[in-house]
Amino acid sequence: MKPLTSQHQLNRVIVNGFKSIRRCDLPLSALNIMIGANGAGKSNLIAFFHMIRQLLEKNLQRYVGKQGGPDAVLHFGRKTTETLDAELHFGNNGYKLALEATHDNRMMFAEETFWTKTGVEHPCGAGHFETRLPFRRPGGPTGGQPLPILKPWRIYHFHDTGDAAHVKQPHGINDNAYLRPDARNLAAFLYLLQNRHEDCYRRIVKTIRLAAPFFGDFHLRPSPQNEEIIELEWVERDRDAPFKAHHLSDGTLRFICLTVVFLQPEEYQPETILVDEPELGLHPAAIALLASMMRSAAATRQIVAATQSVEFLNQFDPEDVVVVDRRGGESTLTRLDPEALAEWLQDYSLGELWIKNILGGRPAR
Repeated sequence: MKPLTSQHQLNRVIVNGFKSIRRCDLPLSALNIMIGANGAGKSNLIAFFHMIRQLLEKNLQRYVGKQGGPDAVLHFGRKTTETLDAELHFGNNGYKLALEATHDNRMMFAEETFWTKTGVEHPCGAGHFETRLPFRRPGGPTGGQPLPILKPWRIYHFHDTGDAAHVKQPHGINDNAYLRPDARNLAAFLYLLQNRHEDCYRRIVKTIRLAAPFFGDFHLRPSPQNEEIIELEWVERDRDAPFKAHHLSDGTLRFICLTVVFLQPEEYQPETILVDEPELGLHPAAIALLASMMRSAAATRQIVAATQSVEFLNQFDPEDVVVVDRRGGESTLTRLDPEALAEWLQDYSLGELWIKNILGGRPAR
């Protein structure tokens, strides 16, 4: 496995009783590519991280309600699964929780604990409905979050590219602290990069041109009607008439968003980047470029991605791959063993082995 580069990155995740995941104890590396059939449960691991993110923002009950209640979160509902248990390990630091359903369709903490590199556990109690993580470590400096390593991950999701997609709408020009998970502030963020990180901005534009040769540049400016507002515009190569975002194909717009995610300055990148089916709608040449950006980003960041693309899988090494299978209603997540595949890989690519069902991750009856 590719080594982690920061104590802020996850080296192990344990999830028991979440949606299709009955039991999971998965070691994580710097680059983690999940493959599996439709409905195998790839997206459920990413959904788990989304739940943890909402929990840390004290939005757990809102998340549970939007999912449809505890029975939609617990593995086959509360009659089958009494508690959702999980552990997140970050080097010598970690966080553990257990959630159980209540009669009023909320989820209550049966346990919440965190520990630091000293190995001392700090229980946060039980019976509460939102996290009780303190705002500073015991004995630590004032201010800041406890275990700041819990928050530096972000889940990006660029599937919505319809006419009403947020990325195509005008938004505040000062909304540029970071690229939002659905890229709704893409124009404002690019405007910041153009003015303060020109080298990075130019690298983004050049990479987009490799996948979309017609693309000239972004046309970034405050709205003439309201200088507090900005909208995503662009120009074709050797042309100066700007187009709106809805003139971009869905695949091109997604590739632009992904390029900004992986080529943005490191000071804006989260420690762990999670994306679900990043290859959606991309040409094979664009898929190869995307994979190259992800491999480069994994030198300093942790990447977790779910895919169904043979072309995308072929861009990675066996040690990067996690196979997700579903049998009897349960999702299992297993890392590939490169040594066990060494002879196969002399004659076949990873994608070919996946198609031949040597790796697993195929539909099963």
